[in-house]
Amino acid sequence: MRYAETVAKVLAAGKTPAGTHRPIMVAEILAVLNPQPGEIAVDCTLGYGGHARELLKRVLPGGRLIGLDVDPIELAKTANRLRGDGFVAHRSNFAGLPKVLAAEQLTGADVILADLGVSSMQLDDPGRGFSMKFDGPLDMRMNPARGQPASVLLQKITPAKLAELLRENADEPAAESLAAKLAGKAFATTRQLAAAIGQDEDCVRRVFQALRIAVNEEFTALENFLRVLPDCLNPGGRVAILTFHSGEDRRVKKAFAAGNYAAFAEEVIRPSPQERHDNPRSAPAKLRWARKA
Repeated sequence: MRYAETVAKVLAAGKTPAGTHRPIMVAEILAVLNPQPGEIAVDCTLGYGGHARELLKRVLPGGRLIGLDVDPIELAKTANRLRGDGFVAHRSNFAGLPKVLAAEQLTGADVILADLGVSSMQLDDPGRGFSMKFDGPLDMRMNPARGQPASVLLQKITPAKLAELLRENADEPAAESLAAKLAGKAFATTRQLAAAIGQDEDCVRRVFQALRIAVNEEFTALENFLRVLPDCLNPGGRVAILTFHSGEDRRVKKAFAAGNYAAFAEEVIRPSPQERHDNPRSAPAKLRWARKA
């Protein structure tokens, strides 16, 4: 049976339970990655460690899981939860994967996962400024020690540049009017920005998303990661990438079609209706996979 047919068969039977900090599309990701004992797996976006824990179970005994995360605050907590045989953590974004593999004296991995969503710990921490749910400093940096916070970006940016950013990073239909209202203004907190946007909740969410992507240069990091990805996979290695925005998905789809892959997802895999009901955060998720020749 061809790899794609095997994936489809497993997906038909898969279920993803709900729960606090529950990782998104677990059954689907395990189906497309098919981790086996003795293999080398990499979770490029460690987060709370939910996906990593499931991968580690399946590569043991004999295998290894390498976890990457650019967030120094959450990385230490998750590494402590997962510590044990077969697991090692590195502070790096996914574009640094070749260096991490070299540091581990590896030429490649059998399984690679990247979940491009913001972790629930980041969203639920008012001090990080990722969400309008809580009032906190308008920061949004994955690594608080690097770059400029969203408040500084908004003060410096021109209306034309902000409108472009809102369209590209969030498909915002009211980009021009919002940019005229927000660019060059001082917003110290998340609630101040949300009040100034003055639109519905979906609009506020899109503006926050666009700013987060810009502050962390996420598209640049993703493009660099996709470029080096084929060389980071062992022959027959599998990769799965979970995206939450059309800009991310377009880049992944294009890279998989152009890369050195024996098979790749022609269509995205979406969360089940049950998962979308149990975990509304999963609703925009799109999963694509590829297998190296």
